[in-house]
Amino acid sequence: MYVDVPYVSRGPAGPGRPGSPALLTSLRAALLCLVLLLTGCGGGSGEGAGAGASAGETSRAGPVVRPPGAGDPFDYQLGGPYDLPAGVSTVVRDRTAAPAPGAYSICYVNAFQAQPDAVGWWRKHHPDLLLRDADHALVVDEEWDEPLLDVRTADRRRRLAGIVGGWIDGCADRGFDAVEADNLDSYLRSDGLIGRGQAIAFARRLATRAHHAGLALGQKNAAEMTGAGDSVGFDFAVAEECARYDECGAYARAYDDVVLVVEYRKEDFVRACRQWGKRLSVLLRDRDLEPAGRAGHVVARCRE
Repeated sequence: MYVDVPYVSRGPAGPGRPGSPALLTSLRAALLCLVLLLTGCGGGSGEGAGAGASAGETSRAGPVVRPPGAGDPFDYQLGGPYDLPAGVSTVVRDRTAAPAPGAYSICYVNAFQAQPDAVGWWRKHHPDLLLRDADHALVVDEEWDEPLLDVRTADRRRRLAGIVGGWIDGCADRGFDAVEADNLDSYLRSDGLIGRGQAIAFARRLATRAHHAGLALGQKNAAEMTGAGDSVGFDFAVAEECARYDECGAYARAYDDVVLVVEYRKEDFVRACRQWGKRLSVLLRDRDLEPAGRAGHVVARCRE
């Protein structure tokens, strides 16, 4: 029997987020005791969630979820992992990489689009989960050559959440602390086929899955969606070029300054440091996110 109880965030509480961890912990314990009394299930059933199970299939209460610290120095290592620079306590790495020992590690997942090298896998195993237009052609994010995932129906969202949720569980199993769910704004590149509400509904499924795996979930970009962050269950934000497009304030307000800002132009980085460096985590990176030691690698932080 599954009891849907609130997760407890140890980070700064935003509008509508749990504000009394002790109260919620007591509530969780009381509810679980009630379940045990009513069902008589004093031991494990052997039907735990596992890597491929949905969040609704686990019998354990939601674990404590811990977002990154506001203003903590971070690094963005999607192009390949490397040793953390001195003083850096938070890092974002691809889901195929290992978390950084001793650091708050965020696992990157392409949640709303298919990676170019995985399109063949999607075509073979789940062709109907790739978004297609009226001519049955794939709808593709041309900038990154990534086909969009089809989140338009409840059934497709459920099936996609099973796949992406398996990746999220894998992040938890390897020791990551959080997930960055990329391409939330892919609906804007869907030629009007995907609605904002459908993207939100899928994000909500991912938040549930992440929280029950013990991971915080970060909103990636999509400043226009910050108003839905609390109802979805996002715990923090990763904002690319928010200084360039004057969007940092929207993220800061929505997530109580728990925002990781990545700028790719020096002038935008300087502006971000001047306006937000005392409140938000701000980083300058090269667009290809090259690892340290490789040609083209660029990294700078406001407080260095």
